[in-house]
Amino acid sequence: MKTETRTEIEAAVFRRLVSHLDSRKDVQNLDLMNLSGFCRNCLAKWYSAEAVDRGEEITVDSAKEIVYGMTYGEWKDMYQK
Repeated sequence: MKTETRTEIEAAVFRRLVSHLDSRKDVQNLDLMNLSGFCRNCLAKWYSAEAVDRGEEITVDSAKEIVYGMTYGEWKDMYQK
């Protein structure tokens, strides 16, 4: 498989995972962390770290907006139990 194709597939899988998590707001981060060892916040931290590794300046808070589709504070107010 070409590197470019693999990168496109991995990006699509990430978008699908974020979309799936968005559709399952009933699943709390704590539940995700306990069952799988990662949560939405982890995804945001990984996103930010990978961006920085590539010379892009994306804060963790900005990455959380990408993962949550809104600010983390808004998400907590609306969905965190």
